[in-house]
Amino acid sequence: MSKRKTWILATGVFVVVTTVLLFWPEGQQSVQTDAAPTSVLIDQDSAAKATLQDVLEMAAQAKESLVANVDDYTATFVKQERDANGVLSPVSKMFMKVQTRHRGGRPGAPMRVYLKFLEPGSDDGRQVIWAEDLTDGKLWVKETGMLGLVPIPPLDPNGALAMQGQRYPISELGQTRMVELLYERGQADLGDPNVSVVIQKDVPFDGQTATLIQVNRSKPSGRVDDFSLAEIFIDQQRSLILKYQSFGWPSEGQDDAPLLESYTFEDIQVNVGLSEKDFDTSNPEYGW
Repeated sequence: MSKRKTWILATGVFVVVTTVLLFWPEGQQSVQTDAAPTSVLIDQDSAAKATLQDVLEMAAQAKESLVANVDDYTATFVKQERDANGVLSPVSKMFMKVQTRHRGGRPGAPMRVYLKFLEPGSDDGRQVIWAEDLTDGKLWVKETGMLGLVPIPPLDPNGALAMQGQRYPISELGQTRMVELLYERGQADLGDPNVSVVIQKDVPFDGQTATLIQVNRSKPSGRVDDFSLAEIFIDQQRSLILKYQSFGWPSEGQDDAPLLESYTFEDIQVNVGLSEKDFDTSNPEYGW
């Protein structure tokens, strides 16, 4: 093989590997950011003390409503997460399309997800497609600019490269799984005297009326998913989660609890009629 061909091949492999390692925003930066959300101050006059059982019932009702009424949706998804090394990622914003696993009100449909990144600027235009029933369930990524010139091989959505810097795989993304995780975490804390709950209704949130649930923990649980405070905003009209965020434990000598994870769904549009074409790399709108 000539030196020129060898150089071209080596360059292509380098670009592919680099692109794969960087395609997810948390893998791009290792610096702390000060853009973390803060906890919400509850109005004690209008808030009501509650129990974890109340939260479990709300989560069960929310899932029942999702299964019965939501086949697909679009939204602007905003997330920020802290990795295992304690580094808080930049805020990441993306337009999302989701077909649920309960289309037609019957569980068992294959889930499908399309993401187009909007922020930070270095990620603007990146596209990700994953569907359980298409292309062997692999994760497809298209970069922009020079990185977009070299195709990225399909990835295992649960593999090390796809999970680079992520708290959850893409299969756990979305409204339904978030409600399920809320229920699972609530069940794990049932009967724990160190956990208290406050619920406030009619909280203004992004032009809507939300119910705010605050779950406080007075002592660490020792579990992997431990938190000192979790906050959930639920759309009172549609039983959709508008935002979830949780905070860890303050370091010695500090008062502020560090943000662990924050997920916000903006401009949620339900049952817009998504089809297989919306999750197909050959869709001409995507320029794959």
